[in-house]
This record gives sequence, C-alpha cells and structure tokens, in this order.
Amino acid sequence: MAAPILSYEDLGLIQGEGWLFRDLNLYVGERDRLALIGRNGAGKTTLLKCLAGLIDPDKGKRTIVPGTHVVLLEQDPKMDGFATLEDWVLHGRDAPEAHEAAAIADQLGIDLSRPCATASGGERRRAAIARALAQKPDVLLLDEPTNHLDLGAIEWLEDWLKRFAGAFIVISHDRTFLTRLTRSCIWLDRGDLRRAEIGFGGFDAWTERVYEGEARAAEKLDAQLKIELHWLQRGVTARRRRNQGRLAKLHEMRAQRAAMLGASGSAKLALAKDDVRSKTVIEADQVSKNYGERPIIRDFSLRIQRGDRIGVVGPNGAGKTTLLKLLTGEMKPDTGKVTQARTLSGIVIDQQRKLMEPQRRVKDVLANGGDWIDVRGSKKHIKGYLKDFLFDPSLTEAPVGSLSGGERSRLLLAREFAREANLLVLDEPTNDLDLETLDLLQEVIADYEGTVLIVSHDRDFLDRTVTITLGLDGSGKVDIVAGGYEDWIRKRYEATRIPAKPAAREASRKDKAIASSAAQSARKLSYKDQRDYDRLPGEIERLQAEVEADESALADPDLYTRDPSRFVTLTERIARKRAEIEAAEYRWLEVAETAETLAR
Repeated sequence: MAAPILSYEDLGLIQGEGWLFRDLNLYVGERDRLALIGRNGAGKTTLLKCLAGLIDPDKGKRTIVPGTHVVLLEQDPKMDGFATLEDWVLHGRDAPEAHEAAAIADQLGIDLSRPCATASGGERRRAAIARALAQKPDVLLLDEPTNHLDLGAIEWLEDWLKRFAGAFIVISHDRTFLTRLTRSCIWLDRGDLRRAEIGFGGFDAWTERVYEGEARAAEKLDAQLKIELHWLQRGVTARRRRNQGRLAKLHEMRAQRAAMLGASGSAKLALAKDDVRSKTVIEADQVSKNYGERPIIRDFSLRIQRGDRIGVVGPNGAGKTTLLKLLTGEMKPDTGKVTQARTLSGIVIDQQRKLMEPQRRVKDVLANGGDWIDVRGSKKHIKGYLKDFLFDPSLTEAPVGSLSGGERSRLLLAREFAREANLLVLDEPTNDLDLETLDLLQEVIADYEGTVLIVSHDRDFLDRTVTITLGLDGSGKVDIVAGGYEDWIRKRYEATRIPAKPAAREASRKDKAIASSAAQSARKLSYKDQRDYDRLPGEIERLQAEVEADESALADPDLYTRDPSRFVTLTERIARKRAEIEAAEYRWLEVAETAETLAR
C-alpha cells in the first residue's frame, strides 16, 4: 500500500449535544478513487470539510504531505456579493489562472460573464467545477458534483476524472457515476467509518454482509432494543430484495409498452384489442412548439396510459420543461393538440423546494402540527410515517432548518406522496438524496397507482424506474423508447449504423461493381472497425460482470485475514479488468464517432 498523502487519525466532531462522529481514521493515497457513502445527515459533507481543513474538529490529527493541494467542490457555494460568475471563479488567494478556468468553462459550455444573480443552478455548478478543476488539485473532494448538470456535462466530468492524475473522494447519489469512477468505498454509518477496497459496484453486497453480521449480533439484544436500533437495517435489506421483484415487473411493463410503440399498424391492433384508449390520461397528437424560429418540440405524438412512468432526458435547454408543460396543460402547443383526462389531478415536486420554511417543525410540514397524517385517504401516525421515509421518529419536533439538504428533500417527498393525486411530476427528484432514499423513492414510485412524469439526469434511477423514455436532442425531435436511459442510448447508437447502398440500377454490370465497391469503401467502416463496433459492447458487458463478481467476493470483510493471497489476486484482477474496460470503451467510442461521421 502506498503511503497516504492526506490522513486523519481519531477524528471526532461534536454537533449539538453529542458526537456527530468519533474516532474516525481515514487516509487518502496518491491515486485513490473513493466513494464516500452514508445517509443524509450522517456527516458526509462535514467530513469532507474536515479533510479540506475548513473545519477544526473537536479531536483528531490531520496529516498532509507538504505541497499537497486539496480542493473542495462544495455542493452549494456562496456567490453572494460577486457580480459575475467569473468574479467568483477568480476570487481569493487560491484562485486559478484565468486562462485555465476559461478553458474548462468553455468545455463545460458555461459563459463566465453571466451575472451571479441570474445564473441557474446548472450554470453555478459548472462555474464551481471550472474553478475547482482549474486549481490543479492533488486531492479533489467532490460533494454531489453532478447535481444540476445535464447528461453531456456529467459525461464530460466522468472523462476528466478518468484522466485525473491525483486522488479524489466523491459524494454522489448517481450510481452510474460512482460505478464508472470509484475503486474504493468509505461508508459513514451511525458515527463509524468503514472502508472496503472495492468499487461502488460491490457496495451493496458488502453492506448486506455487514448488516447480516449485525443482525446475528442483535439476536442477543432485548427484543424492544433490537426493534429500536435495527428497524432501518432490516428495512433496507428487505427493500432491496423487494426491488428485485419490482425490476422484473418493470421489465414486463416495458415489454408491453414496446409492443404498443411498434409499427403503427401493430400499435392500432394492440390499442383496439386492449381498449387502451379508456386508460389514457394524456394524449398528444402532432404537437409542435417553437420559440421564435427555433423548433423546441416537433410533430410529437404519444398516448400516455394510467400507470406509465415517463422519463424525460436531454441536455439543458433542449426543451424538457417545455415538453412537461405541454403534457400537463400548463402551456399550449403552436400546432397539434394535447388532451388530458377529466379526472387528472397532479402534484409537481420541483427543484426549488420552495415551501420548506426553516422555522417550521417537521410535524408542521407533514401534519399541520398534529400527530396524524392523511396518507391518500387513510390515517397514519406521523411517527410511523416518518419511519417509512427513513427518519428517526423523534424528529417530529425538529425545525426544518436543522435538517440536512437531503433530509429536507426527503421530507418534501414524504409530504407530497401523502396527497391524493393520480399524476406525479418530478423535476430532478434525486438531487440531494442519499442512496437509501433513492431505493425508497424507487419503491414508492413502483407502488404508485397513478402516472409519473420524471425529468432527471440520473441514468441509473431512470433505468430502474421508467417504462418509457422521451429523449430530446435540441432539434425538436423527441425519441420515444420503451425502457430507460440505456435503452435510449442504445437506440441512438444503432441509428448510426450505415446500411449498404445498392448501385444505380441504370449502371452497367461492370460499372455497378466498381461503383458498389467505391461506395462501400467510402461510406462503410473497415472490416476491423465494424468488427470492433459489433463486438466490444458485449465484451465490455462481460468484463463488467466479471468485475462485479470479483468485487462481491472482495466485499467479504474477513477475506484478507482468511486468505491474503486471494485478496491480492482479486485486487490485481479487478484493476487489470478495469483497465481493459476503459480501453475497450475508448476504442468503441472512437469507432462510433467514425460511424457517425460517415452517416452525415
């Protein structure tokens, strides 16, 4: 193991009347790629600030190799008092070089001359990333870096971090982001810090083993004590097992919708046979919307059924919000028609969380100060309902202002899901949520009897949740795909394939052969490129499955003690296969770009 360049020994911090965490030991090596995981309120952001030297803890020793530059990308940096984003990016003693920040900002597509007062959440996030990366860190601490970013910016950041020569620790709810980038996991749980030398892909298997060990130990506890201390762990384990069944149901629903979204003739037969029209809640017919000369939505038609989970994806500015407003009737199309069922009643859960006033108590938000809450027509005690959303029941009297950002988002979801409605509109619902809450949100959406419209850049969340994906590319065209984000991406790449073109019929046989040969040479991939284009996706999938299997084996906390040689073998094999995956991904992207160029 390489010597750490940053470490903390016996770290402890008091918050309120007790310890937030105590006796934590953490080290960071030169090339570590660490996922920091924990529930909202566990202290993840505070821990990063301790590592960055921004908070003085109540105990512990921080050690750093001289000359090591540690940079923290905060989740919500304060920009008050700065005229423009550029003023904020270039302020302070540790400000980056202007040309470095400008180069990164250009790649991220952010204009740093924009006033801070009118900058959107996505623009502020891009400016913060430009400042952090341009500072040339040796250790990069990332607190929810993908919040407010669109898919293009997320993938750009992933590529940058893959090439990054230093170390990083990242807090993120984006499972795809964590799986692609991390090699080790540190888990902050109930004041303790555990570490496993596995990528995020092996995290769930590892935590299951830890929970199983705790459950066995809990058998020795008094029954009531066991209930109070372990309800969360048992709930999470059971939830993950139930989610396997829900995923199977989701795939079945996608298959049914794929049949309805097929060729127009078969779609009409399916609709007539199944009487789908009676289940329709929203119908868009040849809908178009322009802003000036620019087409935002063009010739869009879709029949949305009761129970559909619709995901909307695309870059910022492509028209996702416009499409939602058209579907919900908030905006009228320029041409075409949108019809909503008369009984449709909706709830919009937006990014702003506007109604979460900090001085109000949790029970005020949920039950207007009472002890009972009306959950879609049935009464439930507020403490039991808080448990359903992974809160400590004792928080009923806590002010909203004392909750973390993620806990406030979870409280908002708890309140809104209690209301009677048959349409949910979720605008970036995963921002600020921890992974356990995301599991819960997926479960609630799966059990919801109404229709759900979701705008999200969280690829894994969409893959686990939606039955139909609406993909926008900014040209006005809307792809309609049965499935999640990966299904949409697969359809887009398949569209780059070039069918062989027949030579002109009037050409002579000799001219036809020559023309055909020349056309194929000019318009088709080489044999090797076509072979790699077809072969590599399967090869990448196979390697990823092997890595996940090895990471599951490595998740055994007793493996190193019991069989150190196997531990070393697994670690080296995972590193080797990750390198093979990365090389295969770069090669496939190279060939895909060539194919796309030929298609123009």
